[in-house]
Amino acid sequence: IRWMFAFTIVVTILALTIFWWNNGFVSIHFFIATAGAIIAAMMLMSALMGLVFLSSGSGHDESVENPFEEEP
Repeated sequence: IRWMFAFTIVVTILALTIFWWNNGFVSIHFFIATAGAIIAAMMLMSALMGLVFLSSGSGHDESVENPFEEEP
């Protein structure tokens, strides 16, 4: 999660810099809201993907019974 947070900060700064370069200064509130949205979305995505890999790697996915599976 730490390296993902560092990557998120780099992406956020890059996105805000590109936006400022193309459009100039809009409002400090716009930049704060945009940075918050990018950080929240990327960190939520990384946390959920981490849970997917944890579930798959620990064997929890195989222990779930499929009620639609036909028995021979």
